[in-house]
Amino acid sequence: MTPPAAPQGSPRFRRHSLTAKQAVLTLGIAMLLSILAGAIELASDARSMRQEVENQTRHLLALVNGTAAEAAFQLNPDLAAQVAEGLWAGGHVASVTIRDDFDRIMARRDRPSEAHAGWLANALFGDILHYREPLTYELGSGEPASAVGEIELSLALGSLSRAFIDRSLQVFSLGMLKALAIAALVVVVFHAFITRPLLRVHAAIAETDPHHPGQWPKPRLERHIEDELGHLVESLDDLLNAFQNGLDQRDALHQISTLDGLTGIANRRRFDSFMADSWLRARRSRRPLSVIFLDIDNFKGFNDHYGHVSGDDTLRAVAGALTRVVTRATDLVARYGGEEFVCILPDTDLEGARRVASRIRDAILALDIPHAGSEHAEQVTASFGIACATPGDDDMSCEQLLEQADRQLYRAKHQGRDRIVWQE
Repeated sequence: MTPPAAPQGSPRFRRHSLTAKQAVLTLGIAMLLSILAGAIELASDARSMRQEVENQTRHLLALVNGTAAEAAFQLNPDLAAQVAEGLWAGGHVASVTIRDDFDRIMARRDRPSEAHAGWLANALFGDILHYREPLTYELGSGEPASAVGEIELSLALGSLSRAFIDRSLQVFSLGMLKALAIAALVVVVFHAFITRPLLRVHAAIAETDPHHPGQWPKPRLERHIEDELGHLVESLDDLLNAFQNGLDQRDALHQISTLDGLTGIANRRRFDSFMADSWLRARRSRRPLSVIFLDIDNFKGFNDHYGHVSGDDTLRAVAGALTRVVTRATDLVARYGGEEFVCILPDTDLEGARRVASRIRDAILALDIPHAGSEHAEQVTASFGIACATPGDDDMSCEQLLEQADRQLYRAKHQGRDRIVWQE
């Protein structure tokens, strides 16, 4: 058995909704693209940072070169210490050493050794950590500058690594925010232009009455009349209308196959199936089932005298009288064949069937249809045979009940017609 569909407001529906799937898929794609774009941006940022660090370090060395050269030339350790302190205090400098031209250390500043920064920091910055620049001093009087010492500087790999990590986190954070913003925008746009129209189509199909598919609440998608969604709606409309035509044809064929073409009441085929179903229901409920057979008296003489057109009119008039009397939804009036009719009365005992037959007889007499060819009356009359049984109480079968009613009809005709006969 197919499980019932979950209501739209249920958690299961929300988990499996098209909007939720679209949002998850869009977010996943945006995050993946953001990671790829972030990796590319990080690689570019690493190159930029290397270049920035190297340029800044060389620029600092160029700025202090003159002062450090003067300190070396004058052998002034205090001035050299000031230069070293200035370099050491800013940036990512790990150590600064100033030497004179005799390779004697005039000033030195070192940071405590840091923990191992890792292979990635070494790969990114390992080749730009150490710098050594000569200190030159111009003596004046047109003499060329001479070397008076050197300055050596080393950068802190750990500090550079932390700075790079901070920048990487910032890049990734901005990338994620952009990805989320793009994903949200895509979800909103797709929901407005694609998902919501599809959900409207789904809701219209879900609300369609399966017995009347052609009357489905066809959605009108103003912005999608000429695109694939609009074509989908039109195709669905054509399909559901085709289903409706098929159902209409089926119903028409069913009506043709179960109704008598002349009188409009049930035909022999409908009677047979209804009788079998009524017998089974009566057996299950242990309730009585009655059958009334009736036959228009001297109908051949009527046709011979008035013609078959009048005979057909009389059959229709008698059928109308039957349907006006037998009105319960559980009962059936059928044309059994020729001028013979039959009534099936579930949940009706013999006395009830006799009363129904009497009202039918009065209704036929009330038609007051002249019958010059009748030997016993001046108007159209009918003979009635009634049989009643409670299935299961004895060995009687459905066929035997019909045979019994037919025998009572035979007795009514031989007893003079225009009468009701039954077996006690």
